[in-house]
Amino acid sequence: MAALASDARVPVLLLPVGAVEPHGPHAPLGTDPLISRGMCERAAARLAGDPGVRVLILPEVPYGVTRFAAGFAGGVSIGEETLYALLTEICGALVEQGLPRILLVNNHFEPAHLAVLRRVAETAGVGFVDLVRRRYAARLTDEFRSGECHAGQYETSLVLADRPDLVDAAVQRELPAVHVDLARGGVTGFASAGMTEAYCGTPAQATAEEGEKTFSVLTDILVEAIRELV
Repeated sequence: MAALASDARVPVLLLPVGAVEPHGPHAPLGTDPLISRGMCERAAARLAGDPGVRVLILPEVPYGVTRFAAGFAGGVSIGEETLYALLTEICGALVEQGLPRILLVNNHFEPAHLAVLRRVAETAGVGFVDLVRRRYAARLTDEFRSGECHAGQYETSLVLADRPDLVDAAVQRELPAVHVDLARGGVTGFASAGMTEAYCGTPAQATAEEGEKTFSVLTDILVEAIRELV
């Protein structure tokens, strides 16, 4: 805190959020928080020399609401009120210490989970980079906008760009396409959507190169959100 007090730059705190859930037979359970942290690290690096802002990355909150993964091994869901209480208390503790500029950075898109984050942002007075909003989604890939990006080409490419050691490439390359729309109303889970192996989209087409390009766009979005807080 003493170091922050003596720094002329405005501190902005990034809180990576996600969920622990299966991402097919090829990608890690922690794919969502991994992507969130990857965004934060890249944004912090890009702004490292900025004279007006100091970006700090908080330890991630890896657990979220993930009922869609019910029945699949590895899914760990927490309730909406549990997540809400945890995030509001974290943000409240930081605000009390004179650090009000906080951004929730999330890459888990289950509707119930997103609803909690929007409520936290409103009641705690913090920022939220809500990637499913049209202003952001329009800048991301076709697969992301299609609603079939869970452990597909979009997410797998991001993991390949950040932690390729966590992707089983031999399995990934052989996975057939699974076409669903998780954003469609009435979808309640992976199983009911026909995702028998907890993935959709075209993970076999994922590449680290695509992941780096997508991370660049995600970093642009996050840097813009950071600047809006300063």
